[in-house]
Amino acid sequence: MINILIVSLLQGFEYALVTLGVMLSFRVIRFPDLTIEGSFPLGGAITASMIAAGIKPLYGVGVSIVAGFAAGVLTGLLNTKFKISKLLSGLLVMTILFTVNLRIMGRSNIPLLYYQTILTPIEKWIPKSSLPLIAFFFLVVLLTKWLVDRFLATEIGLALRATGDNEQMIKSLGVDTDFTNILGLGMANALIALSGSLVTQDQGFADISMGVGVMVTGLAAMIIGETLLRPRTIRRLSTAMVLGTIVYYFVISLGLRLGLAPTDLKLATGLMVAVALCIPALRDRYGVNKVLKEARRRALAKGRALG
Repeated sequence: MINILIVSLLQGFEYALVTLGVMLSFRVIRFPDLTIEGSFPLGGAITASMIAAGIKPLYGVGVSIVAGFAAGVLTGLLNTKFKISKLLSGLLVMTILFTVNLRIMGRSNIPLLYYQTILTPIEKWIPKSSLPLIAFFFLVVLLTKWLVDRFLATEIGLALRATGDNEQMIKSLGVDTDFTNILGLGMANALIALSGSLVTQDQGFADISMGVGVMVTGLAAMIIGETLLRPRTIRRLSTAMVLGTIVYYFVISLGLRLGLAPTDLKLATGLMVAVALCIPALRDRYGVNKVLKEARRRALAKGRALG
């Protein structure tokens, strides 16, 4: 069980950046962005190619973030300036990025086993242990979450949130919603490309198909986190994203340990999402909320009586 928990924490923190990116696009600006499955391998392709060329890994991470931002901006431009639908604009950019990633790598796979990555010195802190990597990814996620929370509390961040809540209203107040949509998509895909860069360095290779299923994973983690925490603030929402990702990978790791075949992971993911989506409806339908509220009210009344 401890091994399962360690694997869940490591993978959860690695992919929490993906879920935060999904949160920005799907929840903050309400844009169903399919670019995700192209920007994730984009980060990995750029980082692996630059490391293999002898360039410092940190530079590869930086370029990956910029490239991911550019991919999101392209999706936003297709939607806002050329009036292509949200789903189709994301699908077009995802398709374009497949060829771009292949061109960047020059082949379908780049191994990094014999190259120094940004994680190499961290792994030497405690040899043959995942704890240093968990600590590193935890700090990266914590810093990213703090930056996202702070940004969404600024004037521009509030404009992004208002764009998702009621685009027509915020447009009537003079806010350029094209800009806010483009900015939100750029930020979301920058985070996802960053995740792709770090995952590539951890797993030791970049592959052209590493983005397949990433969007479903991010959506599943997002829905699980929202079901568990039922967030009403941005800070609580971003916390739910991280928690949901860890829980998602814990369930997947537990299933594999119990004998679930790797080929059945997509089925397991779909069932998890379906259950997570059904829980709020079942809770309301069978009055669980009312029972909990009544119990809470009685407990408070008893506390006042004793006080």
